[in-house]
Amino acid sequence: MDLRERVAATGLLEAGRPVVVLLSGGRDSVCLLDLATTLAGAGAVRALHVNYGLRAEADGDEAHCAALCRTLGVALDVHRAGRPDDAPGNLQAWARDVRYAEAARRAARAGPAARVAAAHTATDQAETILYRLAASPGRRALLGMEAESGRLVRPLLGVTREETAGWCRARGLAWREDATNTSDRYARGRVRGDLVPALRAVHPAAERNVVRTAELLRDEAEVLDVVVETALAGRDEIAVAHLAALPRALARLVVRRLAEAAAGGLCARAPGRLDDILALGDGALDLGDGARAVVAGGTLRCERTPPLPARRT
Repeated sequence: MDLRERVAATGLLEAGRPVVVLLSGGRDSVCLLDLATTLAGAGAVRALHVNYGLRAEADGDEAHCAALCRTLGVALDVHRAGRPDDAPGNLQAWARDVRYAEAARRAARAGPAARVAAAHTATDQAETILYRLAASPGRRALLGMEAESGRLVRPLLGVTREETAGWCRARGLAWREDATNTSDRYARGRVRGDLVPALRAVHPAAERNVVRTAELLRDEAEVLDVVVETALAGRDEIAVAHLAALPRALARLVVRRLAEAAAGGLCARAPGRLDDILALGDGALDLGDGARAVVAGGTLRCERTPPLPARRT
């Protein structure tokens, strides 16, 4: 099965279904745009390029994307973004948030069925898993990126970076290289430049094995979700005595489910507070990430952490 057939088999680039392709100008996004044009049809595809103006090559990247889109007959939207001085978080996180937010707005204009396609590959998946495993404990770190999450799809998750380069060469499609991708200034660059080659030296199939492990764990996570739902029996609370009687791994998952349902987002630290919850008695305990545990009458529930009172001046 060739690359086009493998990507078509994912069902993430359907003929005629609107899709906004995130186009940086690098090999992976160039490959994705070409495949999307082939599979969905040029009329269904729009490309989005975000020019952050952070690199001397930024305008050249934009010009390259414009020329590519003209060649493929695809509409191109360019969004220019300058980082505010008071923007929270690191530079890469800010850039990612800007990119996805703008893509979501463009897709919303294209209709409820429109998707946003990102060019993450199996190589990116392996790097992501290794980075998360080093930076945060827990099984969730090993699950990697999802192929589909809401509007967002990643049709190339089963394709390596070498394969996207091979596709572009075979199709005569040039791409731009971003030196920051291999710079050791950022953690992701250190994973890519140091850790991944070291793992390849241990075993040539190291990346593939990491990705396959994530696929297996994601399948197993679906089973664990059912077990957690059974333990909670459809409730948003649980008796502390029942929680204590559960296997510890399941009890931690129950705490995480309750915390994340309350906070409306990920609560990576909540499972680690299991022993504190069991020893709490009646009272409240901060779980981090905007959630807190509340025990009353022997029953645990979680709620959002209330905001701090305004400081008096």
